[in-house]
Amino acid sequence: MRKFLGVFGLLWKLYIATIFVIIAVIFYPFFLVLIMNPKWKKFSFKLFTLWSWLMRIFCFYGVRVMEKAPLPKGPYIIVANHTSYLDIFLMHSILPKYPFVFLGKSEILKYPILGTYFKNLNIPVYRKDKSKAGQAYSLANKAVADGWSIVIFPEGTIPDHQCPKMIPFKDGAFKMAKTMGIPLLPLTFTNNYKLFSDPTEILGPAQPGISRVYIHPYFTVEELNKMEISEIREACFNRINAPILKEYPHLMEENK
Repeated sequence: MRKFLGVFGLLWKLYIATIFVIIAVIFYPFFLVLIMNPKWKKFSFKLFTLWSWLMRIFCFYGVRVMEKAPLPKGPYIIVANHTSYLDIFLMHSILPKYPFVFLGKSEILKYPILGTYFKNLNIPVYRKDKSKAGQAYSLANKAVADGWSIVIFPEGTIPDHQCPKMIPFKDGAFKMAKTMGIPLLPLTFTNNYKLFSDPTEILGPAQPGISRVYIHPYFTVEELNKMEISEIREACFNRINAPILKEYPHLMEENK
């Protein structure tokens, strides 16, 4: 049975990849036009939102918002746990009201078409190039000044074991929120890793289904100003982790 599920998961990943590539190719000319003029850039967010909905429809992924706290007035920093590429695909249709960009690893730039999308419409982080270390922060500052929110996965990667157990958060997102003086919005995805595991896990789980997401109460600017970076990091980790421990109580036992 496990082997059968693994083969089904592989076929499902190939199907998802096919749908993704088809939509990417169809939308590509429209994005090329939009990036020609900075004033048109925010229209790209509407296209990404449409793309997100098309992925949900054609890939049979529903979304159940288990908790929905009020959203802050944008711009703000959005932080979430990261166990699947679905976290990215679904984000636009989950939070469509305020335009946002992703701040992520520059390795994405080497992929055809996808690299063009990311370079022009999001913020690459060159983790192995110290000379470009401040470039991402400078671009994030400009994006926030232009009214964009920033999405950061503070784990820095998809954990390669024991999903959905989180690995320690990095400080970047919390320093950014505190320094820029904008709210911090935590999200939790609890089962995306079951719906679409890392593609490098060839026979890993993948299937249609319902993604469960929690939109937590945000940290206000006043709250952030009263806390040290380490305190913000810990409080945010605990807020994101709470639904994971509730749905997967064995992880709580492992932490003891």
